[in-house]
Amino acid sequence: MACCCRARNGKARNKTGRERGQMHRTPGAFRLGAAFAAAFAVLTLANSAAAQAPPPSATAPAVTLPELSLPPVEVIAASPVLGSGIDRDKLPASLHSLTDRDIAREGAPDLPGTLERRLSSVNITDVEGNPFQPDVQFRGFQASPVVGTPQGLAVYQNGIRINEAFGDAVNWDLIPEVAIDRLDLVSNNPVFGLNALGGALALQMKNGFTWQGFEAEIHGGSFGRRAGSLQYGVKSGNFASYVSGEALNEEGWRDKSPSQLRRFYADLGEKTENTELHLNVSAAANRFGATAATPIELLNQRRETVYTTPQAFDNNLVFVTLNGTHRLTDTVSLQGNAYYRGFHQHAIDGNASEIAGCDPDVAAGTLCLGDGGAVLTGAGGTPIPSSAIGGAVAGTVDRTRIDSDGVGAALQATGTAPLFDHGNHLVAGVAYDHAVTGFASSSELGAIGPDLSVTGAGIVISQPDGSIAPSRVRAANSYYGLYATDTFDLTPGLAVTASGRFNYAEIRLDDRIGTALNGDNRYSRFNPAIGATYKVMPDVTAYAGYSETNRAPTASELGCADPARPCLLANFVVSDPPLKQVVAHSVEAGLRGGFDIGPDQGRVAWNLGLFRSDLDDDIIMLATPDGTRGFFQNAGQTRRQGVETAASYRTERWFLHAAYSFVDATFQSALTLPSPNDPAAVNGVIAVKPGDQLPSIPRHRFRFGAEYKYPPDWTFGADLIVTGGQFLRGDESNQNPKLPGYAVVNLHAAYELTPNLQLFGNIQNLFDARYATFGTFFGPARIPFLGLSDPRTLTPAAPLAVFAGLRVRFN
Repeated sequence: MACCCRARNGKARNKTGRERGQMHRTPGAFRLGAAFAAAFAVLTLANSAAAQAPPPSATAPAVTLPELSLPPVEVIAASPVLGSGIDRDKLPASLHSLTDRDIAREGAPDLPGTLERRLSSVNITDVEGNPFQPDVQFRGFQASPVVGTPQGLAVYQNGIRINEAFGDAVNWDLIPEVAIDRLDLVSNNPVFGLNALGGALALQMKNGFTWQGFEAEIHGGSFGRRAGSLQYGVKSGNFASYVSGEALNEEGWRDKSPSQLRRFYADLGEKTENTELHLNVSAAANRFGATAATPIELLNQRRETVYTTPQAFDNNLVFVTLNGTHRLTDTVSLQGNAYYRGFHQHAIDGNASEIAGCDPDVAAGTLCLGDGGAVLTGAGGTPIPSSAIGGAVAGTVDRTRIDSDGVGAALQATGTAPLFDHGNHLVAGVAYDHAVTGFASSSELGAIGPDLSVTGAGIVISQPDGSIAPSRVRAANSYYGLYATDTFDLTPGLAVTASGRFNYAEIRLDDRIGTALNGDNRYSRFNPAIGATYKVMPDVTAYAGYSETNRAPTASELGCADPARPCLLANFVVSDPPLKQVVAHSVEAGLRGGFDIGPDQGRVAWNLGLFRSDLDDDIIMLATPDGTRGFFQNAGQTRRQGVETAASYRTERWFLHAAYSFVDATFQSALTLPSPNDPAAVNGVIAVKPGDQLPSIPRHRFRFGAEYKYPPDWTFGADLIVTGGQFLRGDESNQNPKLPGYAVVNLHAAYELTPNLQLFGNIQNLFDARYATFGTFFGPARIPFLGLSDPRTLTPAAPLAVFAGLRVRFN
């Protein structure tokens, strides 16, 4: 991705250029082909015009130009597709970049942890209660593994969007972390397609041309962790290969919360003078115990306690991609990709419920849904007797299954010929993504034991009104995209960028049991962007821009938008009214720069930015009284605005970095929302005013890190993370106390035993801070024998932990 260019004899030579990408197609092959042909024609004409400059006289004497030495130029992706790089200083938006060494700086690679520790405006919210499946927030937008979480970030791996097809969820556990070469986090840019409301995270993976050698690592420590990884890369002539594997087992620090990860990545590449082609494969087979939120009164007694079990996920992946670039001329090139992604998830979740014995005067000896609720029925509408659970407290064992197969392709052209004797960089492309997902769910009646485990009674609940019933649906997503972006140099220091993307989405639901879930939804929108950068000084760049982005409601949201038929929060679907697409209007401006202090005195890099994103028809999830089910609805207008700033200082021995961000996320519309377990609710509803803060988004974040290399063999480092308070989910009206903020200190160290052997270790949460990163409300009387009264339920953060490992490497 990064590239250094130096001019010699009047010609700029690009030594390396590594990018990433992905896209989507627009309906109608003829319209796509015509639009792409027109864009390509523009590129060709621009190149031809440049080529028609009068040649020098054949008799003119040769002139030897002096060798010029220009400062290094960092190249970043102009679009999701790999290979269309542009000078970073010409990007009219915020950009954060990290390398593989940054991700593995504290020992074993940890992508979400690195994002939280190093990047401003990034926060980790642990909804699932598992360290390998966090929610990642950027500027108040989320990329979450929880199906049903409104997703606001697009995530790409080698140019392919990896938000899962059914709910746009991001399963961080499926990303082969040891194989990451570089990441770029770009703020809202319509060229990155659907879900880039808050921005896009682009991951470029290693290959045999960019990484050679052998490295193996083992590490372990607290919570019964045992882990290992290896990677090997080799280049031979025009061919190169790379392979990596990772394995981890951990018991977890909370009850019944084991984790098992198995990840594999391989790349085979060929490079000639004008063409580069890569075939790569990702695979994973992971299993998690997802502990989720627990009532605060139980946590006060024992923080390892889990509210109800079982809670487990199985994630399996096969992901095959083909990426290629071909240079047609010195100024025109083609880039493209194609992929297959097979994702399979099985989940089981034991829950408390509203099920209780019916009023004897209404239906003696049977179970009902709460006081005065409907009689609980099984297959064929047969009432379920109270004896089915033997007098125990009733719960449910909820099961879901997602089987998704996706394919797609993208093609783009890049032209870099001058236009009217000014620098110009034009990219135009088309993309298509299609996936078919099979979704199935069921809810089995269960009995809650003294240890809070839910044992199934062998009876699947099937209510006549469909409020709780087995579901089986086929969802087909087709996403089309047509985009272009052009950066024009008005002057040597002033560059203007204009971009646009047309998105068209088709989401079809086919009910495989009845007809209630059938649906055919179509969404389309053109998203423009305009911005500029200006070199205030050689080492200072100012930028400003405006952009629009959108996301279409997902199949899981469209299948769960009826408050009369709420869904299991994990991902049930039922018939529902349509949802509107979400549209973000964003502006941002800032300064960034860097300078060398002096010979051998180190370099300083810094940035300061302001941003605002106004969303129309934002989608939020609302919970039902039992806290296990919910539904989605459009929530009018919301806003996310703030300030982010960061600075770093690097020498051969020292590396210091600090970042602060302020994110003000608020509702901008007056709303009346159900929140039955909120203590401030009136008749089960709350009134939201414009200006009320969105829950689960802290306003303040501060990060500081320091690392020192003590010659010749030692490295020591520490980091501090300070995060402000946040309102609990369900407290959209901000009537309850916030979940308190927290401060966490981590340490890491490494010792070079030999040039090829390194010992490393880290301590997480050095002072054993007791805090939580997520909270919501529940019905405290749901399990009577617990005697609970506080409706708050929290996901506690991990306590003090120590890990150590050994790494061997040969280049």
